[in-house]
Amino acid sequence: MRNILLVAKREYLEQIRGRAFRLTTVLVPAVFAILIGIGYLSSIGLGSHRHLVIASDDAALANEMRAQMLKEKDAKATIDVVTPASADQRATLLKQVQSKDIDGFLVLETHAEGLPTATYTSPSAGDFTTHGRLKDALNNAIVNQHLIKDGMKQPDIEAIDKGVPIPTYQVKKDGTVVKSNAVISFYKGYVMAILLSMTTIMYGLNVARSIIQEKTSRIFEVMLAIAKPSDMLAGKLIGVGAVGLTQILIWVVAAGAIVGSAFAAPILSGDYAVHFSLIEGILFPVYFILGYFLYSSLFAGLAATCETEQELQMYTPLAAVPVWLSFAMIMLIINDSNSVWSIAASFFPPCAPIIMFLRMGSQIPPMWQFAVSISLMILSIWAVLAISSRLYRIGILMYGKRATLPEIIRWMRYS
Repeated sequence: MRNILLVAKREYLEQIRGRAFRLTTVLVPAVFAILIGIGYLSSIGLGSHRHLVIASDDAALANEMRAQMLKEKDAKATIDVVTPASADQRATLLKQVQSKDIDGFLVLETHAEGLPTATYTSPSAGDFTTHGRLKDALNNAIVNQHLIKDGMKQPDIEAIDKGVPIPTYQVKKDGTVVKSNAVISFYKGYVMAILLSMTTIMYGLNVARSIIQEKTSRIFEVMLAIAKPSDMLAGKLIGVGAVGLTQILIWVVAAGAIVGSAFAAPILSGDYAVHFSLIEGILFPVYFILGYFLYSSLFAGLAATCETEQELQMYTPLAAVPVWLSFAMIMLIINDSNSVWSIAASFFPPCAPIIMFLRMGSQIPPMWQFAVSISLMILSIWAVLAISSRLYRIGILMYGKRATLPEIIRWMRYS
């Protein structure tokens, strides 16, 4: 036990004092904050300041559509109406688009029977924001015209256009009813799942890289004189895992300080309020530790069979497969967190940490499912560790020979 703690202390202090730890501790949350800020700021003006022309043979419908589009203050669009829309005028509008005098034009044609038809022409094939605004404005204009013909007053029409808000509430297991927000719940589970997957895989790969570096520097030959291979592997896993918990604790404290600041309080209130339950706070470190030991023990065994970091990188996509699988099911999990597929995926050990937190973003699963998920992860860790420790015992002293599958099986028999 003493040797395990010595190795763990060495790994912990070596990484904590390293420049990479300091940079990732500061830069990772900063990069995430910058990316979220850029995404939010860029979406504010998306599709704004467009100069558009509506060409139609129905002036009333075209002007109603123009009025609908000008209601969107964020769009800040300039809308011109051209009636009637002759072939010569369409050719002129096409030339104006080519010369960039206007950003696009909509040709709106009415028929004696049925709904009107519309075509939109612009220099961009991906301006889906403008296309969506034109579609909504046209549909609202058609509905408004029909309502006016049926004798409905303009204030009543505007009230219908605004729609009826539907607040959502969630019933807790104790019977209490609390206000909820599906979007906020989704992003809360999404962020926690990303943080779990990123840190467990990152520190699992750190263990593998550490083994490769020590193997190529032959430092193992000195360390084996005072410690058993199993003690060295256990100490390495504990030490690097402690580094991960330290880093996450720093991020949590920093996030708590930011959320509790006067700047963030007005933003994260009302409909944007984020609430974390006690069970989420308890299970996050539990699933981090289990996920970390599962991935790190897997990569420790793989690293023992590799000669260089370049060879190790060939196995890196293996770690991404469970992550891709988990996030591929995100819509199913958020919409129905208690479906058979959601429950089955949360029992699959490599996916369990991510899937469980995606499910918790929607609804807290029953306690027995947490118990089954954690038990299966512990059994998987035991099995992977048993295999990895055998590979580690032989592989760390093997030099200059590629570890083929028959060779690896032979190592297992030697152990």
